[in-house]
Amino acid sequence: MRMVDLIAKKRDGHALTKEEIEFIINGYTNGDIPDYQMSAWAMAVFFRGMTEEETAALTMAMVHSGDTIDLSKIEGIKVDKHSTGGVGDTTTLVLGPLVASVGVPVAKMSGRGLGHTGGTIDKLESVPGFHVEIDNEQFIELVNKNKIAVIGQTGNLTPADKKLYALRDVTATVNSIPLIASSIMSKKIAAGADAIVLDVKTGAGAFMKELADAKLLASAMVEIGKRVGRKTMAIISDMSQPLGYAIGNALEVKEAIDTLKGEGPEDLQELCLVLGSHMVYLAEKASSLEEARAMLEQAMKDGTALETFKTFLAAQGGDASVVDNPSKLPEAKYRFELEAKQDGWVAEIVADAVGTAAMLLGAGRATKESKIDLSVGLVLRKKIGDTVKKGESLVTIYSNSEQVDEVKQMLYDHIKISAEFVEAPTLIYDKIL
Repeated sequence: MRMVDLIAKKRDGHALTKEEIEFIINGYTNGDIPDYQMSAWAMAVFFRGMTEEETAALTMAMVHSGDTIDLSKIEGIKVDKHSTGGVGDTTTLVLGPLVASVGVPVAKMSGRGLGHTGGTIDKLESVPGFHVEIDNEQFIELVNKNKIAVIGQTGNLTPADKKLYALRDVTATVNSIPLIASSIMSKKIAAGADAIVLDVKTGAGAFMKELADAKLLASAMVEIGKRVGRKTMAIISDMSQPLGYAIGNALEVKEAIDTLKGEGPEDLQELCLVLGSHMVYLAEKASSLEEARAMLEQAMKDGTALETFKTFLAAQGGDASVVDNPSKLPEAKYRFELEAKQDGWVAEIVADAVGTAAMLLGAGRATKESKIDLSVGLVLRKKIGDTVKKGESLVTIYSNSEQVDEVKQMLYDHIKISAEFVEAPTLIYDKIL
């Protein structure tokens, strides 16, 4: 087999065999296939696409390029959730304990964030003492005992995907549905999930700006899951504005606590209930999505979800008393209100720009070496479709510096107020089952 022949085959629109795809991925991972040939192949895929069989074969070739996590010692069906990202995406902090509280094992592997705010681990480390430095044996033991634990990402999961993604990033081949779908699914499968619930975002703050593209990506990932023996479902949800109100690490933990009580922002709570229902259903803890949702609503109502969160935090060294006393979370020195300059309706909140404003405060990492300030961030006081009076607060800025002029200007530039009535956006556009 020669790489040049396989590039030509894909360039001419023909499907590659499983063996040919494995040859490409193995050769690229171990350095036998150079970047320039892999770039040519990625561009051929970008223009010619891949069949469902090819995409599934590519996914599994990337899974087998490195370590895989064995979760077989964990009792029950392990369901993982993946979000294609967004701003104020607090869902994992809520979903983990919520789903675990009704008996579904949540064995979560998370990373640290590079972007607007920290990743799930950074957010959880806002809780004094909480840590993810536990070995695999302890991880499995905690999931079996408490139904939930979170561990940091292992170094050698899907090395082929890491290498290929870095190449795609600099060769204008990122936006290829088969390449995106196989990248996401390879990581989830390698991490040991039996079933996967996908939250595919669409809108201004999402990777997939157009609904049609989000549907294509969701369908491709669900198809991969089915072909490789993983039960998979996808929800397509809105990211035209930040989810919930809080953007920032400790601020999002506080919002997660409110949501687990059933007192969180309406959009965040609804999305968590929808995603959670699918997780409970795939774990075979409920015979329908309706029954699964009723179980989760009851767990919020009777305090079981909150108790599960406390148990989870304490088991990994965290001070669980923050749940009852959120003032123990890191708090910023200063608060500033961003006041509306006119009456009207909130017409636009550009999610990406609001996320960047939070990062300027120190809530996220601009580079891997950046240090996160867990206490700072933004809390929205209005969402799209809300009425606003001149002088009313649009956003509360939590900062450890008195200099927030740049942040304020960025927010004013990207929060639009209309004199005409504006309807709130749809939260959930579709489900791919």
